Amino acid sequence: QVQLVESGGGLVQAGASLRLSCAASGRTFSSYTLNWFRQAPGKEREFVAGINQSGSSTNYAEFMKGRFTISRDNAKSTVYLQMNSLKPEDTAVYYCAARRPLFTPPGKYDYWGQGTQVTVSS
Repeated sequence: QVQLVESGGGLVQAGASLRLSCAASGRTFSSYTLNWFRQAPGKEREFVAGINQSGSSTNYAEFMKGRFTISRDNAKSTVYLQMNSLKPEDTAVYYCAARRPLFTPPGKYDYWGQGTQVTVSS
């Protein structure tokens, strides 16, 4: 069993930066790919970024255009999302999700965090 706990959200002005963290319990963190999603009010949840087990490969949603960076520290069982040049349209609840590729197919996730609110004012 893995528990994911996000933190680092808050209220910021447009153009500011935030770093979200997602800390995982359990001893198998390095066997999971980690992903960030977000859900804005009235909208469906959307993919933001993903990182493989070692951190050597990342992928991002097109809308970020280089503003966001995902990273992980397996020694700390934590994945991060550095968000720069934030825009009001980035306002959403941000979630992390873990998938163990050996057992779970792409598009399915084994564990989700509870989310952290990011609000960007104009």
